[in-house]
Amino acid sequence: MNQTVDVAVIGAGPSGAVVSALLRRHGYRVCVLEKQHFPRFVIGESLLPHCMEMLEEAGMARAVAATPGFQYKNGAAFTWGERYTCFEFTDKFTPGPGTTFQVQRAVFDKVLIDEAAKQGVDVRFGHGVTAFDHSGEQARLTVQPETGEAYTLQAAFVLDASGYGRVLPCLLDLETPSSLPPRQAVFTHIDDHIVGNEFDRNKILISTHPKLRDVWFWLIPFSNGRASIGVVGEPARLQREGLVGDEAVLKQFVSEVPMLARILTNAVWDNGVPFRSLSNYSANVKALHGRHFALLGNAAEFLDPVFSSGVTIALHSAKLAAALLHRQLSGEVVDWQSEFAVPLMVGVNAFRTYVSGWYDGSFQDVIYSCSEQVNPDIRRMISAILAGYSWDESNPFVTKSTRRLQALAEICGAATPTAV
Repeated sequence: MNQTVDVAVIGAGPSGAVVSALLRRHGYRVCVLEKQHFPRFVIGESLLPHCMEMLEEAGMARAVAATPGFQYKNGAAFTWGERYTCFEFTDKFTPGPGTTFQVQRAVFDKVLIDEAAKQGVDVRFGHGVTAFDHSGEQARLTVQPETGEAYTLQAAFVLDASGYGRVLPCLLDLETPSSLPPRQAVFTHIDDHIVGNEFDRNKILISTHPKLRDVWFWLIPFSNGRASIGVVGEPARLQREGLVGDEAVLKQFVSEVPMLARILTNAVWDNGVPFRSLSNYSANVKALHGRHFALLGNAAEFLDPVFSSGVTIALHSAKLAAALLHRQLSGEVVDWQSEFAVPLMVGVNAFRTYVSGWYDGSFQDVIYSCSEQVNPDIRRMISAILAGYSWDESNPFVTKSTRRLQALAEICGAATPTAV
């Protein structure tokens, strides 16, 4: 077992798999350390088209497309009361792929890391990182395997792709409270048996509660007849007298959404998949990089699942980091703040605008009141962001996101009806 590598990657999720493959393609010795074993259950199942660019660059897109059970996806649909609207991602402002997949993450993540291993990446499952020393000329990781004694792994650079595990933020005291309120997600997989023809399996369906506009639902269909379903809201919103346990909460709230109640009337909930919940998932850090390290994806910041931005941010951060680290390891002097942190936050902050606008109602006003009537060019700009292209600085709804959303919401807000 090699104890000295060029790059150590903590975490074998999407960002870890992609960044390790990209670096391996440049000939570097890359080791991925993953505390868990794959496959393992995780949410974040609806990809955005921008993801396909990074997967293609990492040599993984073909394997993803060939995996059974992944559902072709070409857009996003929204419902509130009896209102329904949708965005086609092929009709967008930014060039690039307009379609992607909705995936079972346990399978998807394993496909990606297996592809990285095929490309020569050293992947070590069951190896957790317990300490990090970056004071010397190289970084030193203390690694504890499930069996056997701890060992030290030296690397010129370490990329933390540990997701919710947030290994380096915890070890280096980098965590800081998120600016977003604490929220809870309750979710499971169902055998959907969807009835009627009002539901498009090629799109994620995002539903707003008829009365509680800050409570929303996802329905993500897979091609094998199953679907991921969840409800998201502040914990106090999801607490009701008589509702005990995640199953009771999710079933009750879903029954209150007209479209979900109609199309899921034949759904089978008792299929062996447990009901789960995740609380206080939004996170932030004091810095995205430091001496001998950088943070990728959810290890750095996670906003909210509402627009499926998590995997997209993770993969975009992997692409940025791999390109910059290649230059650094080739002898160039690079600036991680101006060439990694600042560009990454362009897209993160754009997503943040629309996440915040979703919960304060302003973006919902745009979607439910006049998204069909707005200027087609503006609609394509919004579609591009929903498709994951939030780093396209030629799109004014990226670079001037707050001002543009506010202006559009003021126009649309006056026309917003009450859901029924």
